Amino acid sequence: MGIYLNPDNIDFQIAVNSKIYVDKSELIKYTNELIYTEQRFICVSRPRRFGKSMAANMLAAYYSKGCDSKEMFSKYKIASDADFEKHLNKYNVIHINMVSFLGEAQSIDEMVRFISEDIIDEITEQFPDLKMPRRITLLNVLNKVFAQYKVPFVFIIDEWDSVFREHKNDKEFQQKYLDFLRDILKDQSYVALAYMTGILPIKKYGIHSALNMFTEIAMTNAAPMQEFTGFTEDEVTALCNEYQKNFNEVKRWYDGYNVDGISIYNPKSVVEVLTRGTFRNYWTSTETYEALKVYIQMNFDGLREKVVDMIAGEKVSVNTGKFQNDMSTFNSADDVLTLLIHLGYLTYNDGKVWIPNSEVQQEFINSIEDGGWETVMNAIRSSDELIEATIEGDAEKVAELVERAHDENASIIGYNNEMSLSCVISLAYYSARKEYIIHRELATGKGFADLVFIPRKNVDKPAMVIELKWNKSADTAIEQIKRKQYTDKTAEYTGEIILVGISYDAETKKHECIIEKIQK
Repeated sequence: MGIYLNPDNIDFQIAVNSKIYVDKSELIKYTNELIYTEQRFICVSRPRRFGKSMAANMLAAYYSKGCDSKEMFSKYKIASDADFEKHLNKYNVIHINMVSFLGEAQSIDEMVRFISEDIIDEITEQFPDLKMPRRITLLNVLNKVFAQYKVPFVFIIDEWDSVFREHKNDKEFQQKYLDFLRDILKDQSYVALAYMTGILPIKKYGIHSALNMFTEIAMTNAAPMQEFTGFTEDEVTALCNEYQKNFNEVKRWYDGYNVDGISIYNPKSVVEVLTRGTFRNYWTSTETYEALKVYIQMNFDGLREKVVDMIAGEKVSVNTGKFQNDMSTFNSADDVLTLLIHLGYLTYNDGKVWIPNSEVQQEFINSIEDGGWETVMNAIRSSDELIEATIEGDAEKVAELVERAHDENASIIGYNNEMSLSCVISLAYYSARKEYIIHRELATGKGFADLVFIPRKNVDKPAMVIELKWNKSADTAIEQIKRKQYTDKTAEYTGEIILVGISYDAETKKHECIIEKIQK
């Protein structure tokens, strides 16, 4: 066994020894199906601390000839698969974490040389009878090993994209790196499987398609590996039962990543809250909020408006197709938002992007507390006062606070349309999400209520139904709530329901509010 060639299974053993280990071994069933097929090249990108390295270590432990992992895997799901032993510890595995080489090298040429020398050194140690080629390059040596011993290679490359994150603007470094990977992987018969992990998908260089043989598994297109992207809802439910933790609160804090239709939780944060007991920002605390702030402060038309909409709870449209898969080439607000999807600050489905959960929501708030976002923060800071006024039935105060938020943020979100008012209302009631489940345009009764606030379990607050009207009276809004029976879909809730009608006049820009209370 070696460090890079045919490693042992100690790194995966550390993972399974942990207090919380969620069995993701069925990923191996998927990769086994790809062995020696045209689809044997996989690039898996997902945010930091989402289990990329654990998966890479697991695959190395399973495929490596340098260890015997049958007993280790016998207790996990993969052991029941018919092909479990067919591929178990049968391959020459090359497992590399690119970060270690990148930190040591001063140039791409030096980095390639270090990788080649270290792997060739281990090959000569493990295969002392190998007839070395005349020209000793990594490519030639790998070919010789395969020709002489007839055992193919499984390549597992962790943090493959670290070059693009550390050398954001060095195009020569990046292209030479891609060419190196292409040379040792593409069209090589010794490759049984190549599995790369990173945060970014494979870099696009126009016609330069060095790694076009890879299937990309990313936060924008994770099928068929969605369930391996993070913790699933069933997995988190089981963990909450085991650790006697409030599932609904875990869901509010750490759920929200929609990966091709599957709800995914942040693994880092779920493990931390279950083992440490306190709800707080765990994943976002592993990196300073300045990392997010750099991107949302970029001067692209529509970016600020979209950020405010998302902070208010909106989903916004995004075109992810033009993103160049790096951290420096930005031509539009869509490029910035697409990067934030890959970094884990946003989630994506069906052409829409939004902030996934309370943990990440707080990171956005940290990032806008200064630097030109003061009016947005004013609305957020006033939200407790607005909720109190609503519950107390102070319609005049509610109208005043909504009007102030609308006036102050008009330059960002627009003014004279119902959508802008809806965004302002969501922003103004920002702090309600701590105690309420908030539904936008909830299908209720015979129509759609603009906003419905349903108290979370064990929260002693009334439900609220808010209807917005543009160039119509607040009376019309209240009448519509009653006529279309908007309160019917709060069937799971019994108690006081506050009906709130809010309108504004596009010409005078004045706001009106009427509040009524009913008992259910």
